[in-house]
Amino acid sequence: MPDTTTVQLSPDVREALAARRPVVALESTIIAHGLPRPRNLAVAEELEGIVRSAGAVPATVAVLDGRPHVGLSGEQLERVAQDDSVRKLGQRDLAPALALRASGATTVSATAFLAARAGIRVFATGGLGGVHRGWTETQDESADLRLLARTRITVVCAGVKSILDVPATLQRLETLGVGVLGYGTDRFPGFYLASSGEPVDWTVRTPEEVAAVIGARDALGGPAAALLVANPVPESEQLDPDLHDRVLGEALAECRERGVGGQAVTPFLLDQLTRRTGGASLEANLAAVRGNVRLAARIAAAL
Repeated sequence: MPDTTTVQLSPDVREALAARRPVVALESTIIAHGLPRPRNLAVAEELEGIVRSAGAVPATVAVLDGRPHVGLSGEQLERVAQDDSVRKLGQRDLAPALALRASGATTVSATAFLAARAGIRVFATGGLGGVHRGWTETQDESADLRLLARTRITVVCAGVKSILDVPATLQRLETLGVGVLGYGTDRFPGFYLASSGEPVDWTVRTPEEVAAVIGARDALGGPAAALLVANPVPESEQLDPDLHDRVLGEALAECRERGVGGQAVTPFLLDQLTRRTGGASLEANLAAVRGNVRLAARIAAAL
């Protein structure tokens, strides 16, 4: 049952869930921390529009004044995009944020957690976090992975961020029991790139096939874990692979030279990719997000 005591549902989301109409959860970190103003608000509105045009209801997730919201009004969406005090919240940050009445944009882990609490079955994002390069020395992996291992939700994504250790991340997902489907591909997407070069075990080609897999998982029962639908960015819109590899190599070298470590690594590398590709990596990211949102809405409708 949806959690209506902690999570505040927007009227549109509440009505859609009650009527069993399709709903798609969207994260808010990309709005507050992933894009420059005023483009961030325009993109947020565009993504919600994509969901609506596919016949589903968008449920952008955020925490405002200590209250989790699943589905935002136009005014609330604008606040997330423009308020400098809006923090970045993972799932572990939710309790302090609620207790201290803070406001924050939700990452993959917090969005998946709150969306599942609200009874939403499909969530669209860009790329997931995963196992970081040099894991044997740092033991650094994203909180996304463990949260997805215990949250029954379908996540449409463009793979994991290419700055990560993709083979190790796929092994970790297998260990944690998180299902992975390649949508129209037998290769795991590389976020900015259509392919990471790593294989996937299962390929689906229609939203109806994804819905059938979700139905089979529900019928089987078993441990609650997410299902990832890995949807590659179109090759025509991906970042040039040679440019990607060269820039990433340079950024990793600079990261080591500067002694950047821990949680600072990912934002540093992503910023370097954006700067050194002249913004091309950001455009590839947005192309992937648009495609994922569109597909998520079709899957939600098929359910």
